Amino acid sequence: MDTVVITPAYNEEATIGEVVGRVLALGFPSIVVDDGSTDSTSGVARAAGALVIRLPVNLGVGGALRTAFRYASRHGFKRVVQVDADLQHDPNSIPILLEAAERGADMVIGSRFGHGYRTGVRAPAISVLRWMVRRRTGVWITDPTSGFKVVSEPLLSVFAEEFPADYLGDTVEALVLASDLVAHIVEVDVSMSRRSAGEPTPATAGLWHFFRVLFALAIGKPGVPRT
Repeated sequence: MDTVVITPAYNEEATIGEVVGRVLALGFPSIVVDDGSTDSTSGVARAAGALVIRLPVNLGVGGALRTAFRYASRHGFKRVVQVDADLQHDPNSIPILLEAAERGADMVIGSRFGHGYRTGVRAPAISVLRWMVRRRTGVWITDPTSGFKVVSEPLLSVFAEEFPADYLGDTVEALVLASDLVAHIVEVDVSMSRRSAGEPTPATAGLWHFFRVLFALAIGKPGVPRT
């Protein structure tokens, strides 16, 4: 097995067991990075059958993902599938992402918008990021903040060492980094649901990081449009 599913988790005891169970039912190994949770996330994930990496402090999703990428790369995996711990991402869509990866994509993004998903108050921010990512990378991605993705070697080894650690870095800035490395990036439609438990990132923190990423995209060198 050269593919592993990685899941960053912070206080997701209510849902992580089901996520792991769905992943294992598809025949993929599951790695959960417990990002300094104060609940029983680690125990639930381990009981469900995941390999659990527990971080002593909360690093944020980017730091947790870099840990997972590093573990996967150093243990011989050639491809990782990133799945959230809150059941927003349907593991049954993993084969759809992997089909695109098998056709030669270095990074495959799962877009929630092909099935009528509505983002509510975040829609304007996502729209702005969509156009700014296009300007910066030359790649049209409808869902630049999606964390449902596949990353394959040799991009995986780069992410293991250089993956952006800040909020939105794991999505928007990761796209920019992949584009700068001339990685082949594609997007496919997948099913997504709304968070069923746990707490999302506070709006004030999200707003700060949105403007930080927007500034970085604005001052970056425009990319060449690609299809």
